[in-house]
Amino acid sequence: MPPVSRGPDVPTRTVLITGASRGIGRATALRLAARGWTVHAGVRSAADGEGLAAEGGANIVPVQLDITSAEDIAELAARLGPTLDALVNNAGIVVQGPVETLSSDQVRLQFEVNVVAQLAVTQSVLPLVRAGRGRVVFVSSISGRVSTPLSGAYNASKFAIEALADALRVELRPWRVPVVLVQPSSTATDMWGTALEQHEAVITGLSPAHAQLYAQRLAKSAKAVAMIQKRAVPVERVARTIETALTARRPRARYQVDAIGRAQLIGTAITPTRVVDAVLARATGFSR
Repeated sequence: MPPVSRGPDVPTRTVLITGASRGIGRATALRLAARGWTVHAGVRSAADGEGLAAEGGANIVPVQLDITSAEDIAELAARLGPTLDALVNNAGIVVQGPVETLSSDQVRLQFEVNVVAQLAVTQSVLPLVRAGRGRVVFVSSISGRVSTPLSGAYNASKFAIEALADALRVELRPWRVPVVLVQPSSTATDMWGTALEQHEAVITGLSPAHAQLYAQRLAKSAKAVAMIQKRAVPVERVARTIETALTARRPRARYQVDAIGRAQLIGTAITPTRVVDAVLARATGFSR
């Protein structure tokens, strides 16, 4: 994809993307860099940054950033410059397993990365975004509107991001700083590429008591995981949607990425909860 020239009189737009080492973050960084943005790419290691810059060219500026590190967050704004046109909060993790089996430490980690750290990044660079009349994008998920078996902690973190973004969008109206949620469905990232292995790890990590309760149902749910893997959308499609959220003159509050995700939201909104529960249970091996 050749770089897009913006001409000598058009200032280069700047964006910070967290979690740019792989997946959606990497695809978005490369896409925006090819279109002339200066991309401050948040990565956790120098090697990741070097690899990304080698592929994306001079418009990629690696920023070593562990979003859970108070030291990295404290230094972040000073490393970015006086203004910022956009922030893309993309970094995140998935903690899987039946809710009953999750430890408090697992749930804390899920929220620490997906909620607390994303809020900390936003608070750190918001003065730069406000100065640049920019906008904030959160990469949420269809899972932030529809909760499903085995991903309750992840769902909860995405529900929380949706709530924070909704509040922030209204709070920033006086300064005309849009806040946008991008809601992919299953996406062909490392997470979904190794989903069956992660699913097996959940089974093997169960306590004896939980194994007796859940192992058979989890084994059945592997079929649903395999099906979702097959229909996962390419990361480039998500990156394209993020670009739209960043460049639309009047951005929407939410963008879904694909028809399946939109249909899922509409279907669950108009279908009685009892029916939705029964469909999800049957699909994931949790029927009575």
